[in-house]
Amino acid sequence: MYDVGIIGGGVAGLSAGMYAGRMKLSAVILTELRGGTITTTNEIRNWPGISDIDGVGFAKKLEEHAKEYDVEIKDTSVSEIKKKDEGFEIITPSSSYEAKTLIIATGTDYRKLGIPGEKEYANRGVHYCALCDGAFYKDKTIAVVGGSDSAAKEALLLTQWAKKIYIIYRKEKIRAEPVNLEKVEKNDKIEVINNTNITEIKGTDEGVNKVVLDKEYNGSSELELDAVFVEIGRVPKSEIAKNLGVELNDKGEIKTDKGAKTNIEGIYAAGDVTDAEFKQAIISSAEGVLAAYSAYEYLEKKK
Repeated sequence: MYDVGIIGGGVAGLSAGMYAGRMKLSAVILTELRGGTITTTNEIRNWPGISDIDGVGFAKKLEEHAKEYDVEIKDTSVSEIKKKDEGFEIITPSSSYEAKTLIIATGTDYRKLGIPGEKEYANRGVHYCALCDGAFYKDKTIAVVGGSDSAAKEALLLTQWAKKIYIIYRKEKIRAEPVNLEKVEKNDKIEVINNTNITEIKGTDEGVNKVVLDKEYNGSSELELDAVFVEIGRVPKSEIAKNLGVELNDKGEIKTDKGAKTNIEGIYAAGDVTDAEFKQAIISSAEGVLAAYSAYEYLEKKK
């Protein structure tokens, strides 16, 4: 039986694993994607002490650091978690693991538009990661849906390949950080369409070729393009936590206290799946550390 079972191998999970190992706790990290969603980030410029690094390289450094300690990493999804008299049983498609404590760091999934054509053209012109799929659209016309800083960064990244990028946003003005907003406004490839929604995505057997707008743009309610990149936020992957009786807020995020503790003894949570207001890699890392320390304290008191 492991001291700590960590569900999720992103920034929060790897940080939790590293600190668990430093405190001489045996730990296993179960993850579908080593490094988590940070691996889809083109560049990281807000990690103290590292002025510029790509997401894949950053995740690799976290993984290597965690593996310096007594931490195992298993590449697998988690089907179910059962509460036992002593600890938890973590069930995967091919095996099961027992742990005295649990850290849930499952992160988030991409929020979908929920409109006709989105599902039909998934990976055939509808995408959720510019770094993953942008290179397929060299010299093409693309739309980025969303008005957050993430949407602005996706559009800026896509300028490496596409000849034209529309940012389509339902409100008056995109909400990018000032430095990224300035870059968007100065880039001749990017055009912002505000106060507008996409109501349908259309195409052929070849893929996407146009979208339908809820108001006319340049005299037409249809906009011809080759791909749609959706960046409208994320949905917490908290179903496993919910099934264990962990308390969630109205957004589906796991409620935690300052020590990353949930309402259930022995269960902790960290990263974007929690109710932390500011979703940043450095905060996820700190929460992972807190979760590991709280698990350590809990196990010490039980001795």
